[in-house]
Amino acid sequence: MTDHGDGADDVGDAGERGFETQAVRAGEEPFVRPGSAGETGDVVSPIHLASTFAMETVGEPSQEYKYSRLGNPTRNALETRLAVLDGAAYGLAFGSGTAATTCFCLSVLEPGDRVLAFDSLYGGTRVLLDDLISGFGIDVEYVDATDPENVAAAVTPETALLWMETPTNPLLKLCDIEALADLANGNDCLLAVDNTFASPYFQQPLALGADAVVYSTTKFLNGHSDSVGGAVTTDDAALAENVRHVQEYGVGAMLAPFDCYLTLRGTKTLPVRMDRHAHNTARLAAFLDEAPAVTEVHYPGLESHPQHDLAARQMDGFGGVLSFEIDGGTDEAQALLGELELFDVAVSLGSVESLIEHPASMSASYISAADRRAAGITDGLIRVPVGIERAEDLIADLQRGLEAL
Repeated sequence: MTDHGDGADDVGDAGERGFETQAVRAGEEPFVRPGSAGETGDVVSPIHLASTFAMETVGEPSQEYKYSRLGNPTRNALETRLAVLDGAAYGLAFGSGTAATTCFCLSVLEPGDRVLAFDSLYGGTRVLLDDLISGFGIDVEYVDATDPENVAAAVTPETALLWMETPTNPLLKLCDIEALADLANGNDCLLAVDNTFASPYFQQPLALGADAVVYSTTKFLNGHSDSVGGAVTTDDAALAENVRHVQEYGVGAMLAPFDCYLTLRGTKTLPVRMDRHAHNTARLAAFLDEAPAVTEVHYPGLESHPQHDLAARQMDGFGGVLSFEIDGGTDEAQALLGELELFDVAVSLGSVESLIEHPASMSASYISAADRRAAGITDGLIRVPVGIERAEDLIADLQRGLEAL
C-alpha cells in the first residue's frame, strides 16, 4: 500500500510524511506546556476534562482556550489529525456523524435552496434530510448518482448542495467523485462526500475535488465500538468557519474530550486495521459469490461489481463492508443470523469485531417499506461489516449458517 495522503500546510509542516506516520503522529506531538510546573512530555495527548479555563486578565484568555464548547486541547489534537489524514486544512469533531451532517447542512443551506442526494443513502441521513432539513424550506431530491449524467440532468439554479456517499450504505454503490466535483463547480454548488465506508485511508475525496468530507468517526476511524462521534474536513476556510459557528453557537455538537482521546487512539491503527478489514472482506465476498443460497453479493472489490473499475480508479482499497442477498426474505435472513456464532448481530460497522445485520428490520427499519424497495433494500438483504479476525473462521461460520437454511 502506497502513502495515502499529505498533511496540509495549515496543520503542520510534515507534508512529506506518509499516511501511516501521520495516523500515529499528527496533532499529538509530545505534550509540553511551556513555563508550567507540570511539563511531562506526554507522548499521548492528555484528556482535558476542564469545562473552562482561567484567565490572567479579565476578559482576555491567557491562552487559546477559554471554554470547552469553544475549544479544547484534546479535541484540537484530534481535529488536527483528522484534517491531516484527509489532506485538509481544517477538521472539526462532532458528537456523532448525524451531528456533523446536521451542522454542515445548516451552515451551507438556506430556505429556497435545493439538495440533490444519492438515492442510496444511509437511512439515518435520509430521515435527517426529509424530517429536519426540508423543514427549513429546503427542497431535497434523490437521484441515482451511479451515473453522473443523472445528477447533471437533475441540477437546477436552486441546487446548492450535492450530498453523496461512496460507497453507499448498505448496497455499496459508488459515485464518480471527480465527475460530480466538476459538475458542482460548473453549477456554483457544493459537493459533500460521506466517506465513512472508505475512510481516508482508502479514499481522498478532497483530492478528487470535493468541497467537504463528512464521517461517522464511530466507524472505522475509531474502530473499537467504544465511541460515538463525527467529523467534517475541508480546505475552505470560510466553509470551515461557518460549520464551526453552527457547531459551537447553534447546536453545541462538539465531541467530548474522552471520546476525542478514544478516536485519537483508534486512528493510530487505522492503516493496519483497514488493510486487514479489506483482506478479510475480499475473502468473504469471494466465498459468498459462490454460495448456492446467495443470489447476489455487493462489494466493489469483486470484478462482477458494476462499478469495480470506478472503485479501482478512485479508491486505494475496496473497504471492509459487504452486503449480500439470500434466496428468501425476512424469515430466512433472521434464521441465518440466529445460526451464527462469530458475527455479532448489531447495527454499526467499522470495528475490529465482525458484525452482521438485516437492514430491513434493523438499520433501515425506520424507513417505509416503499422507500426501502425504491432504494433496493430487499427483505433478503444482509449487511456484513467484516472485522479483523481470522478469515477462515469467519467463512466457516457463514458457511455453517447458510447450510442451515
